[in-house]
Amino acid sequence: MSGALALALDLGGTQVRAALVRGGVVLKRAAALTDVAGGPRAVFEQVRALVEGISTPQERRATLALGCCLPGPVDTDTGVVLYIATLPGWEAFPLRAELARAFGLPTVIENDAIAAAVGEWRHGAGRGLKHLVYVTVSTGVGGGAIVDGRVLHGRRGMASHFGHMSLTPDGPPCSCGRPGCFEAMASGSALGRRAQTAAARGAGHLAEVSAHGAIGAKDVVAGARAGDAQCRALIAEEAEWLGMGFVNLIHLHSPERVIMGGGVSRAFDLMAEGIAAKIRRDAMPPFRDVGVVAAELGENSGLIGAAAQAIEAA
Repeated sequence: MSGALALALDLGGTQVRAALVRGGVVLKRAAALTDVAGGPRAVFEQVRALVEGISTPQERRATLALGCCLPGPVDTDTGVVLYIATLPGWEAFPLRAELARAFGLPTVIENDAIAAAVGEWRHGAGRGLKHLVYVTVSTGVGGGAIVDGRVLHGRRGMASHFGHMSLTPDGPPCSCGRPGCFEAMASGSALGRRAQTAAARGAGHLAEVSAHGAIGAKDVVAGARAGDAQCRALIAEEAEWLGMGFVNLIHLHSPERVIMGGGVSRAFDLMAEGIAAKIRRDAMPPFRDVGVVAAELGENSGLIGAAAQAIEAA
């Protein structure tokens, strides 16, 4: 059914996105800023408007299934939202049933990072593999794993919350409340915090940028590309933390490849050698040949993965 049409939704704390997808290709896509304060009902109205904007009545009648991805934890067995830090008021919301009722389509819901892993596996940097780990590095850190040619879901579909793997007991607090998680040390937010500390020293690219407003990970990347020594040192430190997390995941899942997505992956070329060096240094010898590559589908990984899962389940 590779030629079948699917609707895909990505419900995030910043944006709600909808896409019409066929065979791993996004045909049309639209987005809106999430009405967080309005709760599930307001977001549903946003979803309806977006879907109507990207599809004709004829296309909607021809659509086989709907796939929806969102931050977790979400119980993909029952289709019920458990908790989303960026979307208060969604706890215990029966998302799958409500979407199926609203659109009259067989519906699958999935954690957004697992959906992105599926997207890259089916149509991106993981095509043809039986074992892979996908890690999204953005505001936070998340991921998904394909093991023995199957999506790893775990109890209630909550597997692969990689961001809350502990890297150091002495690190800063994570969004989950524990210190030193992978997310607290290697996310784009963590890189941004280190940039702010560096800027306070009062010299170089970051100090100049901070004089005109808040700075973040993107400013570190820009400075590194421009040759700023301080920014290059921060990128090297980021590669070290990413490599440490990737080594743990390689030992845990024995993938053929690690795929890095998310906003920070736009700077993958600056970090690739540092990440590889960390793996060569710290992984056990039989695991040192596992390569790390950037995701191919960009910000569409989750939409394409959600659509693929919906088509396969229909």
